[in-house]
Amino acid sequence: MYTKEQVSKQRQKFWTRFGLYMKPVPGAHGESINWLNYKTGIRHIFFRMDAGRQQAFIGIELHHRNDIQRIQCYQQFVSLKKLLENTSGNEWHWQADATDESGQTISLVRQTLEDVNVLNETDWPAIISFLKVRMQQLDAFWELVKNGFE
Repeated sequence: MYTKEQVSKQRQKFWTRFGLYMKPVPGAHGESINWLNYKTGIRHIFFRMDAGRQQAFIGIELHHRNDIQRIQCYQQFVSLKKLLENTSGNEWHWQADATDESGQTISLVRQTLEDVNVLNETDWPAIISFLKVRMQQLDAFWELVKNGFE
């Protein structure tokens, strides 16, 4: 059993290690990127990563406060589904209506790695590999489509 402080320290240690691992990795166009705090450049569109006690995930989150705008943006992503899946070589889970940790309705496009625990350092290589590849894939996809969202 871990204390809150131990969990916090272990999670911080993981994200520090992941950040150091990703720091030399260039973006799709060769530029330097802050992978941990990826900036899409579009308000309300976020690329999120997280790792917990049972899984890790990466995805696109749409946080428009106006539901009509959020759904329109989500539908725009749905129209690009084949391109995303071809760019990444993977299928993604699509969810038009989800709830974030603050109770706000959002839309998600996500991939999940099950049966990993960020508190277990032996799981870190699998989590890092999962997140790294998919973050690079999202970056490559975003370089192709971001102008259509501006």
